[in-house]
Amino acid sequence: MKVIDADGLVLGRLASNVAKMLLNGEKVVIVNAEKAVITGRRDDIFEKYKQRIDRADRANPRRGPKFPKVPDRLVKRTIRGMVGYRTKRGKRALRALKVYIGVPKEFDGKAEDIKNIKKAGKDVRGIRVGELCKMLGWKNPLGGR
Repeated sequence: MKVIDADGLVLGRLASNVAKMLLNGEKVVIVNAEKAVITGRRDDIFEKYKQRIDRADRANPRRGPKFPKVPDRLVKRTIRGMVGYRTKRGKRALRALKVYIGVPKEFDGKAEDIKNIKKAGKDVRGIRVGELCKMLGWKNPLGGR
């Protein structure tokens, strides 16, 4: 089982590398999902995700497509898009993935560095997943954490 700390990692790169690991049969745990970074202009990113959430409201709010506002679910949904989640292999891969907000006690200090995934530098424009989710309406039960 691999434990990955998403703090400062670019979400797309993280998702593609984790998808490969999952499809190869590994179990993966991602901690600090709210600290992953989506690169680009803040306004453009917000508009893109806001449109996705509003799709369900237009036609029939009880039907789909549903899109998450919570950081751990948003990261898992991003990875789901890179795994063929409608096939047996994809379903098996998604069951091997766990995503957490913050760091649970059982995974404290066990995070590994993945060589393929680079951290977003200070000069990179973007927004953290937690900030984006707050802008979309997520009420953080953990407070300011």
